[in-house]
Amino acid sequence: MAGKSTLVRALVAELEARGVPAVRHRGMLAGLRPLQPLLRQLSSARQPDSWWTTTAYVVGGFLLDRLLVRLLPPRPRGRVIVQDGYGDRTVAFGMAGGPYLAAALALRWPRAFARFDLAVFLHASHEARAARLGQGRDERTVRDTEFTERFRAFHLHGMGRRHDRLVVLASSLRSPADIAREIADRLLTEHAPPGPAPALRPRPPLPEGARSDRS
Repeated sequence: MAGKSTLVRALVAELEARGVPAVRHRGMLAGLRPLQPLLRQLSSARQPDSWWTTTAYVVGGFLLDRLLVRLLPPRPRGRVIVQDGYGDRTVAFGMAGGPYLAAALALRWPRAFARFDLAVFLHASHEARAARLGQGRDERTVRDTEFTERFRAFHLHGMGRRHDRLVVLASSLRSPADIAREIADRLLTEHAPPGPAPALRPRPPLPEGARSDRS
């Protein structure tokens, strides 16, 4: 099963192997983050149960980030930014756990937040998420089915609609490298980077009679 951060690292490696400079990025996009020290004092694990934490992250974090990123774009320039999570999850958790006013307003005006050329939502089976629970993952998405369904709906059909393209990929039975290849194919086909076309890495031919493991 491919986890979010594992997949981000695999995608950066895949793009680099194809001659496309890429960098992993977490947190806010803008180079200036004035409220970041205050946000770090809040528990993101308890965010679905806290209107204050949800409001602080939505307004003082991601909404402010949308305004500042116009003045101070993320660095380094000239690279594909592979973002490891963003405010979509925060809003979806705030709606599923609340609903809280800040999350509801964000859902009403999702385009007030930064959007991405290609957003990927990883879907894992209940069994796969339960297996990861032993590794310290959020148990509420496993043990509270109604919460999980609300979270997915607000994530995909609420905040997800602002992105240029949103794809949903099942991660339970596929390796991170396999999913990364599919995402790289989509990205380079639909959003070719400026400048000369990158030299794509040739794939070795399959042995006679063998079948590809790509779905």
